[in-house]
Amino acid sequence: MARELTASDRWTFNEGTHRRLYEVLGAHLAPDHTSFRVWAPNARAVSVVGDFNGWDPLTHPMQGDPSGIWQLSATDVGPGDLYKYAITTASGHVLNKTDPFGFAFEQPPRTASVVTDLSYQWNDAAWMRTRGEHNSMHAPISVYEVHLGSWSRRVAHDYVALGHALADHVERCGFTHVELMPIMEHPFFGSWGYQTTGYFAPTSRYGSPQGLMGLVDHLHQRGIGVIFDWVPSHFPSDEFALAGFDGTHLFEHADPRLGFHPDWNSLIFNYDRHEVRSFLLSSAHFWLDRFHADGVRVDAVASMLYRDYSRKNGEWIPNEH
Repeated sequence: MARELTASDRWTFNEGTHRRLYEVLGAHLAPDHTSFRVWAPNARAVSVVGDFNGWDPLTHPMQGDPSGIWQLSATDVGPGDLYKYAITTASGHVLNKTDPFGFAFEQPPRTASVVTDLSYQWNDAAWMRTRGEHNSMHAPISVYEVHLGSWSRRVAHDYVALGHALADHVERCGFTHVELMPIMEHPFFGSWGYQTTGYFAPTSRYGSPQGLMGLVDHLHQRGIGVIFDWVPSHFPSDEFALAGFDGTHLFEHADPRLGFHPDWNSLIFNYDRHEVRSFLLSSAHFWLDRFHADGVRVDAVASMLYRDYSRKNGEWIPNEH
């Protein structure tokens, strides 16, 4: 459900402390309209394009504000519609970008965002009341790590079917938790999810967001905790996603000595930028809040801490502190 973007939202977003941006940015359904909001502070113009307007950037222009957020309320867009943002850069070039806060995407290799309702009727109240005990430092924890797309040849690659089969297997083996290797949307299947482009969307390869909720719900009902693998350390340079988002290095460092990862041919988030910190904090909280994850496992922490990680002399900049 859409809610208003408040002065407090803008302040904490620009301050780097907003933890639930997914409530106000992105595409949100209301009974009589769909609201769109996107952060593109250096854009000359932004519009929403999609299958509802023939991908025409002239029909659904957005209005910008001093915080760099553009917004539009559209009465002719509904659930299941495909969309992107047509972003006119300062130089006049038009970029078609997927929504950084999109809740669902087309199945790769297609890249459009999908207007999506995240409502779901949870049935794991008993687990949620007691999960503090299961996740306690004093409780035994044994974690089964799994990549959903290659785990089984006998089970359909469907969130719900996989959830039931995983619960049976994990119970037989005596594990207490399942760790899902990244299920956030990613363009290249061979990356196993570690090249994330959709930080607020489960991959559509295995079904809908509600399908993933059903997987977590079922595991919780069977007494099994769920940890999500999460990748805030780098992201791919695919032109349709975060890279050069508004024609500038918005999410990534401009200097390749800070912003390019030589091992993975990927870009590194600019953690100095307050809004990027809000983006990542909100992503982590999104999976905990909306998908009932019991925790996140942060990937590639060493590459975030050490600036000489996989770099030779002259290819990195020491931390000024």
